[in-house]
Amino acid sequence: NADEIARWLQAVRGRECRVVKETRRPVPLFPLFLHPSGKLYPLVTPSQNGKSRLHKKIRSFLNMPRAPRLSAPGKLPPFGDIIRVLRKYNLLPAVFFLKSRADCDAALNLCETNFFPDADRRLDLSLRMGELAEQSDHVARHRQRWQVENLAVGAHHSGQLPAWKIVIETLMTEGLLDAVFATSTVAAGVNFPARTIVFLNSDRFNGKEFMPLSPTEFHQMTGRAGRRGMDRIGFALAVPGKFLDAPYVARLFDMPPSDVDSRIQINFSMVLNLLLSHTPDQVEDLLKLSFARFQEKAAGSHALTESRENDRLWDEFLHHLSFLKKLGYVTRDGALTETGEWAAMLRVDQPILIAEGFRRGLFPQSDPALLAAAIAMFVFDRETGEDADRRLVPEALLDTLVRVGEGLHPLAKEMKQEKFPVRPLLIKPAAIVPAWGAGRPWETAAARGGVEVGDFSMLVLRTADNLRHVRALKKVFPDAAAAAAAAIELIM
Repeated sequence: NADEIARWLQAVRGRECRVVKETRRPVPLFPLFLHPSGKLYPLVTPSQNGKSRLHKKIRSFLNMPRAPRLSAPGKLPPFGDIIRVLRKYNLLPAVFFLKSRADCDAALNLCETNFFPDADRRLDLSLRMGELAEQSDHVARHRQRWQVENLAVGAHHSGQLPAWKIVIETLMTEGLLDAVFATSTVAAGVNFPARTIVFLNSDRFNGKEFMPLSPTEFHQMTGRAGRRGMDRIGFALAVPGKFLDAPYVARLFDMPPSDVDSRIQINFSMVLNLLLSHTPDQVEDLLKLSFARFQEKAAGSHALTESRENDRLWDEFLHHLSFLKKLGYVTRDGALTETGEWAAMLRVDQPILIAEGFRRGLFPQSDPALLAAAIAMFVFDRETGEDADRRLVPEALLDTLVRVGEGLHPLAKEMKQEKFPVRPLLIKPAAIVPAWGAGRPWETAAARGGVEVGDFSMLVLRTADNLRHVRALKKVFPDAAAAAAAAIELIM
């Protein structure tokens, strides 16, 4: 919907906005299908109207009452054998997109038949891996190093530390790996193209449920197929299984990219910062210029969406504003109070809960490790299963975390009743931050909290970021600001 975005920009800026489009791929894409016998077929054939449709042999296979399978139900396919087929037809290197982190890690153990025959290339890989391992103890002793050096395959996902992911990206970009097993996050965020991308699923987990791949997600995945300057053509290989809807995938190749829709959400941090320099009436004028407002007007009747009563963003702003007035962060006429001004400096996910924690004296202000743990409660947003066994948490730490949680519970309950998003404050992830700060080994601390090292890395980084905002409160809470500065040094 580039034309729609151009119309919005033109309306806001008062100047003509023209769209320049390029729809050709630099490297053409050819879709393939892996038959369980090991044969490769074209996935689609062009029809008379220019749209792709399933190749007749693929349709015949899918219509078989008892079609052969690559693996037992619920099991991953023999990836080593698939790589061998791809090598036979010169289709390596390949990026395999899998459903989960666990599948990416498990896939490596299914590649044990991939002992590649080129002795010189194996030596190059071993030497380069040695160079990269010298830069980091974590890389040197990584549990997947053997598979990288001996099988030329690696896993890449958000559960890993950045140092290891950079190693995989480097080796893949330099052409030293045959295959990388990755989650779909790689499609959008990392640039290591391959000759072939391989997908086993036509859906993707969005954090809540599995949904069919959108055209944009699919184009991001297939966009890795074909290396500029190295490949004249890129390949996308569909591997049949329980989670692959082959007819839907065939249609995805011809679908245009998904529309860009506004994702703007009003939150407390946004409202506080807008009120630093704008009156509520000025904020309303700003929201009228938003892309969300432009799309709402286009979707509904003009008369309906012009009224204040039916403006979603303005209603959400007023809802947040009313709650901030109730708590004493904003005056009756819409100006920030002294409390609101320092709370606006907390540009974090849950600024009101953290601000109230300081107002109510719930946070430790003299112990950096305990402050880091308390702040970590507010940033961890991944499922960890059961929370910590409180008998295993040091008494001083447990007392601190319980005091914060119980002290803010009434406010959190009130916020939920008002339909504001509130995440649970978990003790388990918060308890491992001071353990790391106290010198526990990284992997030991992560395992103790039941999180993967990549999630632990994100927890520490986000906790440090939140602490930087606390450090900025030195005029109001000088002791807490000093403790926050020390805590950053401790965990970083």
